[in-house]
Amino acid sequence: MAVDFNNTEIAFHLKSDSELERAYFLFKMISIEPLVRIGTAATNFALKAHLPVEGLIRSTVFDHFCGGVNEVDCVPTIDKMFASKVYSVLDYSVEGKGVEQQFDLALETILNLIEFSKDKEALPIAVFKPSAFGSFDLYQKISEKKTLTPFENEHWERIKVRFESVCASGKRHNVKILIDAEESWIQDAVDDLVLELMETFNTETLIVYSTLQTYRWDRLEYLKKIHVKAKQKNFKLGFKVVRGAYMEKERQRAKEKGYKSPICDSKAITDKLFNDTIQYSISNLDTIHLFVGTHNEQSTHLAIELMKACNISNNDPRVWFGQLYGMSDHISFNLAEHGYNVAKYVPFGRVKDVMPYLIRRAEENTSVAGQISRELNLIKKEKQRRNV
Repeated sequence: MAVDFNNTEIAFHLKSDSELERAYFLFKMISIEPLVRIGTAATNFALKAHLPVEGLIRSTVFDHFCGGVNEVDCVPTIDKMFASKVYSVLDYSVEGKGVEQQFDLALETILNLIEFSKDKEALPIAVFKPSAFGSFDLYQKISEKKTLTPFENEHWERIKVRFESVCASGKRHNVKILIDAEESWIQDAVDDLVLELMETFNTETLIVYSTLQTYRWDRLEYLKKIHVKAKQKNFKLGFKVVRGAYMEKERQRAKEKGYKSPICDSKAITDKLFNDTIQYSISNLDTIHLFVGTHNEQSTHLAIELMKACNISNNDPRVWFGQLYGMSDHISFNLAEHGYNVAKYVPFGRVKDVMPYLIRRAEENTSVAGQISRELNLIKKEKQRRNV
């Protein structure tokens, strides 16, 4: 039976009537762009001025898009979703401060998360951002192939040790490690380092995933190039494939600095590149494991059809689907109902610390054509079904 993303009974079965009303209210507010801008400014001011707004934030936008203030606080959400066959990826969504002490603290946090996840079937994957483990400027200098000072070399070695420590812990505890993507001008350093880690850790089983942002026109070409290397050296590649998160910043920087934009010229080209990357990966599952990170129904249906065409079972461990907690439940829960491997990214952290993440979610949602109206229409349909 085909997956029906219009099945709102399955999509929202974990939400009470009041939670459904809250979701409708939130997405309605997010759909009004001027309100998002005003709300962002007012929230930032209130938090900086230590006004008593954390309770309001916690009971509205925070509880909808975040699992809790720490990993233990997330357990009820994790357990509830796992009972409906949806896994979780705990995402420590606190923005990095860019100093060594904070990088070490981030490492400790991720290692603790792996330890926390090791005996929990519901938590098969841990995630981190490269910029949480090292200086943005240093990644950039390495990406630009510039010579490092002895001091910078020392810091780069520390970054490598942090990455290796996380991957080794993941292998030891059988928790997969997913490394997020960064801006294009620091990504080369990340790509080279993560490829070394894949060669080390992805031999017998797959532990390390990197991320491909397919709004970059060079990503499928890059995948094909390193795929040759992986086959030659007999290790597996793992990739989360997404469209991308830094489009406006990328285009603006390219314009200011006078180089060709790394971003596709249109959404249609990005969509095609995303779908082509999915197709290439599914056609090569013996050596490429795939995490399809999308809120796009057409791309999800394509992945399903490609799996069928290649006689790949719904629950094949080499293919995962992922969405953000608080969004696209109609995709996540309907996929899970049909036996596909599905994980929700579940952000957590103190309210004031995750506000940059929450603000970015709101701003991104206002800019994604059709995303919010689709969420609203589905919630409205479920409210009508329940007569609430």
